[in-house]
Amino acid sequence: MLLEFIYPLVKYFTPFNVFQYLSFRGAYAALVTLLVCFTFGPRIIDALKRLKVGQAIREDGPASHLVKSGTPTMGGIFIIVSVLISMFLFMDLSNWRVHLALGAFTAFGVIGFVDDYLKVAKGNSDGLPAWAKLILQFTVAIAVMLILYFTGGEEITKLYIPFFKNPVLDLGVLFVPFGVLLIVGESNAVNFSDGLDGLLAGLLILVFITLTILTYLSGRADYSSYLGIPYIVGAGELTVFCLAVTGACIGFLWFNAHPAEVFMGDVGSLSLGGVIATISLIIKKEILILIIGGVFVLEIVSVILQVGSFKLRKKRIFKMAPLHHHFELSGWAETKVVIRFWILGGLFAIIALSTLKIQ
Repeated sequence: MLLEFIYPLVKYFTPFNVFQYLSFRGAYAALVTLLVCFTFGPRIIDALKRLKVGQAIREDGPASHLVKSGTPTMGGIFIIVSVLISMFLFMDLSNWRVHLALGAFTAFGVIGFVDDYLKVAKGNSDGLPAWAKLILQFTVAIAVMLILYFTGGEEITKLYIPFFKNPVLDLGVLFVPFGVLLIVGESNAVNFSDGLDGLLAGLLILVFITLTILTYLSGRADYSSYLGIPYIVGAGELTVFCLAVTGACIGFLWFNAHPAEVFMGDVGSLSLGGVIATISLIIKKEILILIIGGVFVLEIVSVILQVGSFKLRKKRIFKMAPLHHHFELSGWAETKVVIRFWILGGLFAIIALSTLKIQ
């Protein structure tokens, strides 16, 4: 919105011309979110402590986690508020793709906020009933996909797979349910990955840096043509959003690093998971996002396998699911699990980016 006032002033003050460059706006969007988190983070943590918004710890989890009981949660508010402020300052809000990403980001954040609030109010880790949370997630995802289906153009329903230059399939109307499942699945996969100090924030930094590169390349006709990837008009503006989220996650990690002063909560994990999938659908990287967020996929698959095995065979595959808890119970220190998962997340990001030219 600020850009609407700055652009007309360029003829009077030419240095304002830098605001037309995505690289400039993206860099400063990240800087603003980082500074907002650093400045207001301690105050928000203190406010959460006064309100007694503490995390309830699962009794069946690692015993070392019991000392974390009462640590302020809902820290994802850091990220959402800082990103919205940054978007007001640096993003071109006339771009409908921006509205779609921000809408998904905010809507999933509201679902997460309600879930976190109920957990605090009940004094346990239950929150929203699983069926209620899924209904809300599916409702938002359906709304996002209908908007994308009817406004995204003829190319939007085509499915691209890594290592193939051309689309392998036109999903047609099936693109809607496909996208709905991807959004809901990614949102929950990110949510499951939030269980150790700094784990999710670090992984999200890697994912959004990768999405920053992909949105920038997809929004440039020259680069996308050279790489043989779909050119998405206006997708470059999402580069600013991705960098803003990257800065916010770095700012949040400052307080979330072991030992954590605050937890992200569902308000952060659901919103970020939902918007990751939304952006991947906009830039036609629906399958590639499964590689970029490979750790998230491993986490949710471990939960599915664990639940399925226990229901069918009355036996567990892992000592505990999600996967990061399995390694903790296997004797790995929490910080070792986090760092090794970060390394794995970096490898997935590198593999994903390598596919751009291997096709």
